[in-house]
Amino acid sequence: MAFGPGPGRTERLVLPGVLTAEEAARTVAGIAAVQRDDGAIPWFRGHHLDPWDHIEAAMALDAAGERERAEAAYDWLARHQNPDGSWCAAYSDTAAGVDTAHPADPARESNFCAYVAVGAWHHYLSTGDDAFLDRVWPTVFAAVEFVLGLQQPGGQIGWRREADGTAATEALLTGSSSVYQALRCALAIAEHREEPQPDWELSAGLLGHAIRRHPERFLNKDHYSMDWYYPILGGALTGAAAKERVEEGWDRFVVPGLGVRCLSTNPWITGGESCELALALWVMGESDRAVEILRWIQPPLRAEDGMYWTGYVFEDDAIWPEERTTWTAGSLLLAVAALGGDEATTAVFGGERLPRGLDSDCCG
Repeated sequence: MAFGPGPGRTERLVLPGVLTAEEAARTVAGIAAVQRDDGAIPWFRGHHLDPWDHIEAAMALDAAGERERAEAAYDWLARHQNPDGSWCAAYSDTAAGVDTAHPADPARESNFCAYVAVGAWHHYLSTGDDAFLDRVWPTVFAAVEFVLGLQQPGGQIGWRREADGTAATEALLTGSSSVYQALRCALAIAEHREEPQPDWELSAGLLGHAIRRHPERFLNKDHYSMDWYYPILGGALTGAAAKERVEEGWDRFVVPGLGVRCLSTNPWITGGESCELALALWVMGESDRAVEILRWIQPPLRAEDGMYWTGYVFEDDAIWPEERTTWTAGSLLLAVAALGGDEATTAVFGGERLPRGLDSDCCG
């Protein structure tokens, strides 16, 4: 597949103290350089890809105006979707230009599969391309049906189906929160197509209720920062409850002047978590704190080529691991796009116009 010249329009990705237009262009070019000719976006050259991070990078390309590259990423997903609507948890990298998908982890993770709905709706809002939405709808529909096959009676989503078909009934708060956002985007696509999905509405309502009211239905991973902010980033927790949650965990996870810990127990800040928290803060209306965190991570994590290191061990003054991932760069660009008012990005993360599903908070 031949792509047009890139990177695209990066003026929307300028944020004082975080990115200049030239710096944004280098970051976009860094992601584009990793994308294979078949549309796949691995973590970095020679490494594997997973569906969720592949989509995150594709959304960043859309935010930068790289429409053709983003569409190629979604076409890759459509071509390699499993018959049950899923994707494998990881695929080995292959030679550039070779359109193959070799599973490195044949199990299927629910939030990885659901995220295609977020990416597809983001691409449509970025382009207004109804033909794309028509083409991707069967892919989104099958993925959502697969994911809802893992929903438990309490509303939470089992996190994984093994290669042999065995379903994991345990649910992860971060993964289920991501699925909640994806279900709302899937419902927005269905609404746009005038194809109502009442079962999805019920499932989204039950899931949102579980996230807001029943922490006991999820595995306890509260030492991970993602479990702290993802109920907000995914849109389930809003208003005063979101504010209370952020303040409760702030001192455990935020390292002033550096960024956000991945785990509360480790002296390690990571780019992906820092950028996602910035997005969550923007969702809450706290843009100043969001910009501050994005400024903090520039010195330790931005590399000369415009990409971002995954993390920094501050007690040792060491980059670790020594990898610059497309999804870390993608999360940075999406946070900047939201703060800059990019309409598609604000729509899928802000959520004001996304359907919420049937309200289940009145239920026992």
